[in-house]
Amino acid sequence: MGKLRRRYNIKGRQQAGPGPSKGSPEPPPVQLELEDKDTLKGVDASNALVLPGKKKKKTKAPPLSKKEKKPLTKKERKVLQKILEQKEKKSQRAEMLQKLSEVQASEAEMRLFYTTSKLGTGDRMYHTKQKPDEVVAPGQEKISSLSGAHRKHRRQPSAEEEEEEEESELEGESELDEDPAAELAEAGAGTTVAPLPPTPAPSCQPAPAGMPVPPPPAAAPPLPRALAKPAVFIPVNRSPEMQEERLKLPILSEEQVIMEAVAEHPIVIVCGETGSGKTTQVPQFLYEAGYSRVVSYQIRYEGNVTEETRIKFMTDGVLLKEIQKDFLLLRYKVVIIDEAHERSVYTDILIGLLSRIVTLRAKRNLPLKLLIMSATLRVEDFTQNPRLFAKPPPVIKVESRQFPVTVHFNKRTPLEDYSGECFRKICKIHRMLPAGGILVFLTGQAEVHALCRRLRKAFPPSRARPQEKDDDQKDSAQEMRKFKKSRARAKKARTEVLPQINLDHYSVLPAGEGDEDREAEVDEEEGALDSDLDLDLGDGGQDGGEQPDASLPLHVLPLYSLLAPEKQAQVFKPPPEGTRLCVVATNVAETSLTIPGIKYVVDCGKVKKRYYDRVTGVSSFRVTWVSQASADQRAGRAGRTEPGHCYRLYSSAVFGDFEQFPPPEITRRPVEDLILQMKALNIEKVINFPFPTPPSVEALLAAEELLIALGALQPPQKAERVKQLQKNRLSCPITALGRTMATFPVAPRYAKMLALSQQHGCLPYAITIVASMTVRELFEELDRPAASDEELARLKSKRAWVAQMKRTWAGQGASLKLGDLMVLLGAVGACEYAGCTPQFCEANGLRYKAMMEIRRLRGQLTSAVNAVCPEAELFVDPKMQPPTESQVTYLRQIVTAGLGDHLARRVQSEELLEDKWRNAYKTPLLDDPVFIHPSSVLFKELPEFVVYQEIMETTKMYMKGVSSVEVQWIPALLPSYCQFDKPLEEPAPTYCPERGRVLCHQASVFYRVGWPLPAIEVDFPEGIDRYKHFARFLLEGQVFRKLASYQSCLLSSPSTMLKTWARLQPRTESLLRALVTEKADCREALLAAWKKNPKYLLAEYCEWLPQAMHPDIEKAWPPTTDH
Repeated sequence: MGKLRRRYNIKGRQQAGPGPSKGSPEPPPVQLELEDKDTLKGVDASNALVLPGKKKKKTKAPPLSKKEKKPLTKKERKVLQKILEQKEKKSQRAEMLQKLSEVQASEAEMRLFYTTSKLGTGDRMYHTKQKPDEVVAPGQEKISSLSGAHRKHRRQPSAEEEEEEEESELEGESELDEDPAAELAEAGAGTTVAPLPPTPAPSCQPAPAGMPVPPPPAAAPPLPRALAKPAVFIPVNRSPEMQEERLKLPILSEEQVIMEAVAEHPIVIVCGETGSGKTTQVPQFLYEAGYSRVVSYQIRYEGNVTEETRIKFMTDGVLLKEIQKDFLLLRYKVVIIDEAHERSVYTDILIGLLSRIVTLRAKRNLPLKLLIMSATLRVEDFTQNPRLFAKPPPVIKVESRQFPVTVHFNKRTPLEDYSGECFRKICKIHRMLPAGGILVFLTGQAEVHALCRRLRKAFPPSRARPQEKDDDQKDSAQEMRKFKKSRARAKKARTEVLPQINLDHYSVLPAGEGDEDREAEVDEEEGALDSDLDLDLGDGGQDGGEQPDASLPLHVLPLYSLLAPEKQAQVFKPPPEGTRLCVVATNVAETSLTIPGIKYVVDCGKVKKRYYDRVTGVSSFRVTWVSQASADQRAGRAGRTEPGHCYRLYSSAVFGDFEQFPPPEITRRPVEDLILQMKALNIEKVINFPFPTPPSVEALLAAEELLIALGALQPPQKAERVKQLQKNRLSCPITALGRTMATFPVAPRYAKMLALSQQHGCLPYAITIVASMTVRELFEELDRPAASDEELARLKSKRAWVAQMKRTWAGQGASLKLGDLMVLLGAVGACEYAGCTPQFCEANGLRYKAMMEIRRLRGQLTSAVNAVCPEAELFVDPKMQPPTESQVTYLRQIVTAGLGDHLARRVQSEELLEDKWRNAYKTPLLDDPVFIHPSSVLFKELPEFVVYQEIMETTKMYMKGVSSVEVQWIPALLPSYCQFDKPLEEPAPTYCPERGRVLCHQASVFYRVGWPLPAIEVDFPEGIDRYKHFARFLLEGQVFRKLASYQSCLLSSPSTMLKTWARLQPRTESLLRALVTEKADCREALLAAWKKNPKYLLAEYCEWLPQAMHPDIEKAWPPTTDH
């Protein structure tokens, strides 16, 4: 056996001799010439075939059975071949580096570059630029252009690729290479941006693969190339603590992806959930990339913008105003729209405008970058909307919240008492679960205060010394063990007791079916904690949690938008030692705020939103289910500092019926202010605008109808076809009054009031009233639930005091008729007179935050009025005197003209059909009765006609911001809402010398409801009768006094123009035809016609005079006073 084993394939195992081989040629001999004495990677003394041979003493050949005699295997050949290839590359690289060293930049230039090899490590490796006169110390280490080449890469570049990279670098090309070992990538090539002003980058299009590149002609001279812009990186000094926290943000790992997308695409969408860091970090990415140097902000009332500003944080309304002045936004290079998921009206219109501005800027070689950032964005509205973006922009999705959040659903969904369910859930969490803050979502301010009162009563703050942390942990561990045992006993009891089945009334589901708390990846311990009904702490009819338990103190804080700022700031402070933080909030904590220390979120699944009727404009607050995106936002609040839990007080089946995203605001509210701003931008056909989500046609028609009634838009031209009429209605051009109204940052109704208030010194009062109506919620909410009996008594006395102050500010007589608006004017005036201190606001039931906002808005409106009307020379007077009686009357008329579509008439006693209409008012658009709000100073006055600011629907529909109106003002101030009858014969039409027009008396009725209105003197309506009356007054000499001397010589009486048989006389017909031809129905039109043709009407007038008087008439024609 030994011989056979030895002889098997003995020739293959023998070492080949030096003779010629018949197989494949041998690989070239290995020659090692290592100048730097380094050892190649993977080469050591164990591989004698590769090391250089040394002369050794010949020894006796070993027997053939030794391992060294074995030939190389296939794997060893591959390894050896790879080593040979690496050595060949090394020799070629040495030659390439020698050639590059001849053209390498000087050391002074190389010091201007920065390296990103240590980006994110916290070390400061970016130093200030050295002065050119500094002397480099001898022996200083040279800067390698291939620094970082020994780092691990996904792909090793070939020698040809490296040569192409170096050549492109020397030629000054601006294209970015994907190889991370390239020099430009080290210098931050992914964020290379030309500084302001933007300049076009040279284009570089590589030849298609597989196609030969024609060589350049030898005789052609080299073309001059533009110098390439160097990579820019602005160093930012951050503290180690800040850098440590910054590195935890998920968006930091996407910096290169985002900046490469910004460099390569004009529009980029960044989707990252709340807490990913997009709002704070993306502007820093752009800052570090050299897009900007100085950071400023600009909001509605204030800002710190200077000439050096390069990053400016602003609201969407401020940017829209800047687009009106500079449509192409030439001052900006990058625009970031953050919080796009909120889908506010101005955000949607900004995205539509910027989609066009980006294209226009690209055509001018002035590129503009647009970044749209959102948490839970309905991306399809942007990527699949060809009217908005012809080419879908890239979408970069950033990792979600920092820590995982486990979501738990209820078995059953409470329909009514969701606040009580919140209370019970909080009690369970506080008693049973480990430490961590609790965030509760409710719908409104009253519910927040009611739940806070119950929680404070159930868990009063402990006055004893707080226990040590170890004791707390022991207690919580004991509670946990007790809880698990009780759960096990309850589970065992359930398995032993058979269910009682009623055959007359049973469920199709098996007993115990329907548990919605399904978490497949939760272990048994978490499953025990996450059970819903087994936490038997008051799920029955009696709330066991109502019993005070001072051993478990709970630090309860409310949070809502109208809360005072200093009280809002308390949620960010750590709770007292030994207590657990519990924040009871509205949806203001959903996206706007991030509260530290929150581990548990209790979501009632409801939200209170303002809804507007598209036709009537009636607003109402309704409690509805949230969307799935909003529910995910709420759940994300629990995973900011550690893994958290979200308890949803509804089942997963109900969650599946939620809307995926909340409807955009533009589909839920009136859009007249939006339409006016777009018309001011010369966008006449609003229906063709590229909205991300377009508003309904009904809303657009209602908005244009209101703007036409306010005089902001021209009425549509009359057309015979219905389609053409509708088309004309949606493309009405803006008027001069409309452009003036668009300059004021308020609603169109209030802008109309400002435009009319220049007379009689009413501007300061109108500005104050408009500012107060815009801010809303001037007074504190004193009807909220009290936390104690003492607070209840205090609220009751304060309500009485505020009601008395309102009556004082409203005054008596004419002032009282201005109603609630006079209360606003008096409250602001009194507060400013007292210095607008928090003490004055607290004593009189005013919200200090609202009063400060009114002060800033008054200043902004005053500046806007001074810009439109410099001769007004307005200023904000803190010692403004109350208006006089005549000024109050003018203010009432101004308010009526602005709120004309909000007119209401008290139901007369003879019109009472049901008892519900007692003391009610009727509006043109509503069939149901409306009432004056009990808090109004006109609640007991009940004027016949009123205008209101808005209608709020609660138990009834109440009018807020009420002011009384005189009935004779309605047809004079609101002619577009009145349907006028034919002109009255008595009193007869007259001519107004001041206005040069024909006037008449007309009766009218208010539109849609037919309220009869008294006859007033108005302009004679358009038509042939107006020309007849104007011709009569012209012949009588009332239009031009020179013609009065010829009245006695007329061949026919001027009243002949009005006779039914007037057409029988040629002179009446010729004069009427001449007036109609030039549309001369007033003195102004007649003067314009004479300016074009001085002989106009001469022949027609001479027909009314004898032939002998014609020469005198020709000499005196035209009969103007200056002739």
